[in-house]
Amino acid sequence: MAEGAIDPAELGGRLVGSGADEVERAAEAALRPKKLEEFVGQQVVRDQLSLVLHASIARDAAPDHVLLSGPPGLGKTTLAMIIAAELGTSLRVTSGPAIQHAGDLAAVLSSLEEGEVLFIDEIHRLARPAEELLYVAMEDFRVDVVVGKGAGASAIPLALPPFTVVGATTRSGLLPAPLRDRFGFTGHLDFYAAADLERVILRSAGLLGVEVRHEAAHEIAGRSRGTPRIANRLLRRVRDWAQVRGDGVLDLHAARSALQVYEVDPIGLDRLDRAVLDALCRRFGGGPVGLTTLAMMVGEEPETVETVAEPYLVREGLVARTPRGRVATAEAWDHLGLEAPPGTWAAGAAAVEPGTSQAARTLFDEAEGRDPRP
Repeated sequence: MAEGAIDPAELGGRLVGSGADEVERAAEAALRPKKLEEFVGQQVVRDQLSLVLHASIARDAAPDHVLLSGPPGLGKTTLAMIIAAELGTSLRVTSGPAIQHAGDLAAVLSSLEEGEVLFIDEIHRLARPAEELLYVAMEDFRVDVVVGKGAGASAIPLALPPFTVVGATTRSGLLPAPLRDRFGFTGHLDFYAAADLERVILRSAGLLGVEVRHEAAHEIAGRSRGTPRIANRLLRRVRDWAQVRGDGVLDLHAARSALQVYEVDPIGLDRLDRAVLDALCRRFGGGPVGLTTLAMMVGEEPETVETVAEPYLVREGLVARTPRGRVATAEAWDHLGLEAPPGTWAAGAAAVEPGTSQAARTLFDEAEGRDPRP
């Protein structure tokens, strides 16, 4: 995560946020699958990872280091725990922000036992000295312990037993190439289909000891932004409504009533998302609007709008980013029940408004990874 950016995990009070604090992580722990065969969705990554693990078990050797990438809430931490469980070993857990000095990492590495799994969450946020130490540890299974200071300092190599690093990142592009190349297996987790989220919800409901109807699971899945963490969170809130205001059964009426109370609409937008769309359409006629101006209109910091609300709105085709600012698509107007002005973009259209100079178009296309040539 870039310096100064907001970590979604640090933003509380947002029901459809994909981050999680310590309280929620504790609640999630009871719902985590313990085996790879119990893990729902991500079929490609599951099949690939199964081959890696079973081959290493057959060789009686530590598997290659594993890098898991993808947006928050899709199961990277769960997969790390499953890897350790499948290997029959223990899991050490740390995170990139917690390791700010090479000595911090050296202390963790030197305490590892043979075959253990070291899980480093948000590995792209490791401090540079710690990264360089990790290179050697992952490749040669040793760390160089520096004794003394200045000209009299010397490095004493310390051998490490074979171990496996499982790194998780939401920003794989920020990983240095030397670190990325030391992972023998890289798996990318994609957003879940609604059918897979229904299976997640039904499984979680069974673990929570509540009765959920299939139509309610379908309704919750459709509002979960393709993210199991959000699906489980919404399930718990619907359970609360059913226990307090209903008959304890999670049916379609309970799901819709609960999510109305918590202001989560049928496609998973919450108050902040709708405020962004409302400002774009009603206040600025669809845009373009600069990020700072848009943030002021919704009463949030620009980083919050850009990091928390905007990614999902762009992914759903409700907002487009242009060199001159954010614009609302025809789908956004329709979602708010408004008539789109003539010439409003449709989702999937080129994200540069009419009248933009060819130079600006070229710069925007290059920034988005497209071929700028006509």
